[in-house]
Amino acid sequence: MSDPILRTENLTKEFGKLVAVDDVALDVERGEFRSLIGPNGAGKTTTFNLLTGALRPTRGTVTFDGENVTALPPHERVRRGLGRSFQITNVFSGLTVRENVRLAAQAAREGGFTPVEAYLRRSDAFDDVNEHTDRVLDRSGLLGRGDEPADVLAYGDKRRLEIAIVLATDPDMVLLDEPTAGMSAEETRATMDLIDEVLSDRTLLLIEHDIDLVMRVSDRITVLHRGEVLAEGTPAAVSEDPEVREAYFGGVET
Repeated sequence: MSDPILRTENLTKEFGKLVAVDDVALDVERGEFRSLIGPNGAGKTTTFNLLTGALRPTRGTVTFDGENVTALPPHERVRRGLGRSFQITNVFSGLTVRENVRLAAQAAREGGFTPVEAYLRRSDAFDDVNEHTDRVLDRSGLLGRGDEPADVLAYGDKRRLEIAIVLATDPDMVLLDEPTAGMSAEETRATMDLIDEVLSDRTLLLIEHDIDLVMRVSDRITVLHRGEVLAEGTPAAVSEDPEVREAYFGGVET
């Protein structure tokens, strides 16, 4: 593998005297399913926030698809193909399922308009966006629920909607922040099946506390500990690493 779609160099984030992310070098290859694991406080979500532009690094760079995006805000990274789902369900509860997905598609596709112009134009002026929205709803298993308010959906279906929102931005890479958090075993299986069905052709970077799930779905795993990369490799290699077993698997609650 020699074509990383995402690369960080010397990525560091300090909050006063606290070093949350410490000199992280990360290469994610195009098309792979990478997982990022570690104990609570290891720096996983901070790393995601640096990759997506929600936080600016103290030092270091983020390169996506060959472009240095370190200084770009989140919406510009989305337009370049970097999507993200959140640990907490992140949908507009006052809008319908279809409106949630259409807004995401519209925001990603209408980069030539100001936000006011983009959102106040007549909906029938966006035929391609509406068609794309219906395709995404269909692929996500939500087409028959498009006119329902998002706030009436069960928790698992809200997670499904959030994945549809990410898919609507047509990303090349998706960062998944605990997509199965709070789900039953059945909902977890359904969500992972959905991810495999609709995002299998994308590059994926996953934060997940379910180690059995991580071991099952990952091509490679990066282990963070105290903001640093402790280990990296295949699931088998990581699970057998003595430092990882001591720091993570050997009793540190996640």
